[in-house]
Amino acid sequence: MWSVANTLPRDAHLEMEDAKQIMRDSVRAHRTERSDRERREAAEAIAVHAAELLEDVRCVATYAARRTEPDTAPLLETLDRAGISILLPMLGPGLSRDWARYRPGDPLEVRAPGRPPDPEGPGLGAEALAEADLILTPALSVDAAGNRLGQGGGWYDRALAHARPDARVIAILFDDEVSTEPLPVAPHDRRVDGVLTPRGIVRATR
Repeated sequence: MWSVANTLPRDAHLEMEDAKQIMRDSVRAHRTERSDRERREAAEAIAVHAAELLEDVRCVATYAARRTEPDTAPLLETLDRAGISILLPMLGPGLSRDWARYRPGDPLEVRAPGRPPDPEGPGLGAEALAEADLILTPALSVDAAGNRLGQGGGWYDRALAHARPDARVIAILFDDEVSTEPLPVAPHDRRVDGVLTPRGIVRATR
């Protein structure tokens, strides 16, 4: 059985970014092998478990998933039915970080290669993330301490500088992408408070 922990490089001489890239390539490759049925069932289960996070939540910042990521469409429907305001990331001027309000059915557009679908806008500015009580981020893996392996661009590490200190940050993963071994960590990496998977919510230990 595939496990993200089995992809952790064991060569102590590897540079940190090289080790991260090896893991990214492995997770991305495995994601392309998942069936449409597995993705659909995972998305529906994630949306169900997300409801456990919504007590006293008025605004959630999340994202529209790319094809190989856990689909967030059912999650967005769950948030909307609960009357929660939704913020999605979008490209601002000069590829800057920005956020826009979204409701299911609003248009989404892929504006740059490798980017998730963006809402139409208007953009509210990077500081709008401070509205969010809960932030649901994409990831490729997260370990027990909450160290997150992202796509490599550092977008969320920088964006989270605008989050409120009391906002919870939860990464969305497939079950087998939760690492049982510590992930390589750089000084600028931002930890998350836990993960949301088809099996449920796992809190990070600090």
